[in-house]
Amino acid sequence: MKISKAIQKINPNAQFSYNDENIDTITWHNGTTPISKEQILAILPQVEKEINAINNRVKEYGSWQSQLDEIYHEGLDAWKTRIASIKAKYPK
Repeated sequence: MKISKAIQKINPNAQFSYNDENIDTITWHNGTTPISKEQILAILPQVEKEINAINNRVKEYGSWQSQLDEIYHEGLDAWKTRIASIKAKYPK
């Protein structure tokens, strides 16, 4: 997943396949210009940071059911404030 996200950051239209998160198994499809291993590796730390931020946010947001309950009981503005603080805590 990390490799895929890194490639898509570099070229959102890239068509490719690979096996088991192994960068050495990438096959480029349908005329996609290959992206170098070095370029992919250079962007991986940013991709990992974004994935971690998203995972942390999801944990703190709670289920959509609990968020709807929060909105019902505390109001939309209170929910927006809580969500904004979580996004600030885990920036992408």
